[in-house]
Amino acid sequence: MSDEVVYTSNVRIERVKGPLRRAYVPQEDEPVFFGVHSEIAEHYNVSPDVHEPHATTLDYVVAAAAG
Repeated sequence: MSDEVVYTSNVRIERVKGPLRRAYVPQEDEPVFFGVHSEIAEHYNVSPDVHEPHATTLDYVVAAAAG
């Protein structure tokens, strides 16, 4: 195994408002939005009337690990 770095991910995150974030990730033409939904929004007292529900970063981590 080599100590050489073979890949560095270039990702940029922008906070839009509250829990809503916009992520610019490699190979995607449009940004990906992260936020809160359902039980997670309830846990953090985020009203669905204030923010449109979006997948959380946890949802993406679970999907990536399951893939």
